[in-house]
Amino acid sequence: MQMMELWQQRKALVEDALLKELREDEALDATLATSMKYSLMAGGKRLRPILLMAAADAVGAKGEQFITTGCALEMIHTYSLIHDDLPAMDNDDYRRGKLTNHKVYGDGMAVLAGDALLTLAFEVMLRQKGVDASVLAQVVREISTAAGPNGMVGGQAIDLESEGKRIDMETLRKMHMGKTGALFKAALRSGAILGGATKEQLAALTTYAEDFGLAFQITDDILDVVGDEAVIGKPVGSDEKNHKSTYVTLTSLEEAQKLAQDTVDHAVKALQDFGPEADFLRQLVEFLINRKK
Repeated sequence: MQMMELWQQRKALVEDALLKELREDEALDATLATSMKYSLMAGGKRLRPILLMAAADAVGAKGEQFITTGCALEMIHTYSLIHDDLPAMDNDDYRRGKLTNHKVYGDGMAVLAGDALLTLAFEVMLRQKGVDASVLAQVVREISTAAGPNGMVGGQAIDLESEGKRIDMETLRKMHMGKTGALFKAALRSGAILGGATKEQLAALTTYAEDFGLAFQITDDILDVVGDEAVIGKPVGSDEKNHKSTYVTLTSLEEAQKLAQDTVDHAVKALQDFGPEADFLRQLVEFLINRKK
């Protein structure tokens, strides 16, 4: 099966699984449930659950059996987007071509929707079947660390404090290793752990994950300069508007494009000891730097 075909097939599986895990009818407040669903089901690439499944495939397991944990990752990612878009953060009006959560439901409800998705994610993780309790506990710890002050939230804090300032490349890399890269890394490492990876396989997939996150962020920075607003679903030039340092502003468009390609090449090399089970990951990171959104 070709990479895009498998991606779309698994994306559809994730969409269905998310709706089941959301369990709107169990929510205490209908508006909160609607607000959570609005952002969770607003589309997107579903990269994190797909990466988790692909990593499990790469180590010889069947990735789809771990879709529950993948859904939890997507909930954490969605919560971060809701909060990122708030006036106190990036102050964005559109996400994926739709009004952001706070523009529809108000700032307070958007905060609560994000809070609810984050906490629900850990309940969902514990619904994962077919995994030893010790392995699941390891994965929960992996994801919680990636989502917290030493991962995504820590990166967001650096981002917030860096607005209007010119930061150096090391600070930029540190920020994005947390803000963007941490959940990608958690997805790939968690999929590998759930799939029974050897120590060597886990180390190789960790290297791949770090490169994947870096290449993804560099491409994001490039798209903010040269992207098509109608395609990416949000205004281009928002980094410049918010006076943010990016891989483009700290180097140049051409240098950022070269760094992205070098990072992709390094990611592919990390998978050299894997068989065809890792072809999806090889093709995905190559596709990454040529994406339009």
